[in-house]
Amino acid sequence: MSLQKLSILNLDNDQSTEVLFNPNEYVLEKKTPWREHEVPGLDLPTVEFVAGERMTLSMELFCDTSDQRTDVRKEMTDRIMNLMMVDQKLHRPPIVMVVWGASLKFKGVLEHCVSRFTMFLSDGTPVRAVLSVVFREYLKPQEQLKGKPRESADHTKRRIVREGDTLQLIASKEYNNAGEWRLIARANKIDDPRRLTPGQELVIPPLV
Repeated sequence: MSLQKLSILNLDNDQSTEVLFNPNEYVLEKKTPWREHEVPGLDLPTVEFVAGERMTLSMELFCDTSDQRTDVRKEMTDRIMNLMMVDQKLHRPPIVMVVWGASLKFKGVLEHCVSRFTMFLSDGTPVRAVLSVVFREYLKPQEQLKGKPRESADHTKRRIVREGDTLQLIASKEYNNAGEWRLIARANKIDDPRRLTPGQELVIPPLV
């Protein structure tokens, strides 16, 4: 089989940049943070999942034009760096797809790039460089939901009351309908919906 080169496709203009040498390795990193809420009287804070963070793809790209004795910036490094420049028509940098055969397809934006030049011609023209690049995942909301539809508030869960919370506010966040606050009040036997205590745990019943 012929060697397949890693390429970076600009999805906004369909222009592709093929690397000269495939990376020795790449790193995929994903974080899923949980928000902590301090509750008086508890040894540990309660935790709540809010939203995940975007995945990152990082690697080093080796560039060498010493045999051709041409400027490695024009051949490779500038083309990569330009993927972080704002497009005048789009008012943002381009969205890209990093592709390596059938094993790697990563849609994102080039977030970080460090160019380290390591060899030069006698006149100072760089002919060898190492690019340390980090791509951050980019998916539109409809792409995230495709194939993974989120369930509405149709299953019982629990929620910790925060300062300033009201039943109407909680119902609006949970059901997208502030008028459903009575459902929460009945499930928690709350007589006065205006009196909620920060740190109080509420049962959020499913919508029928």
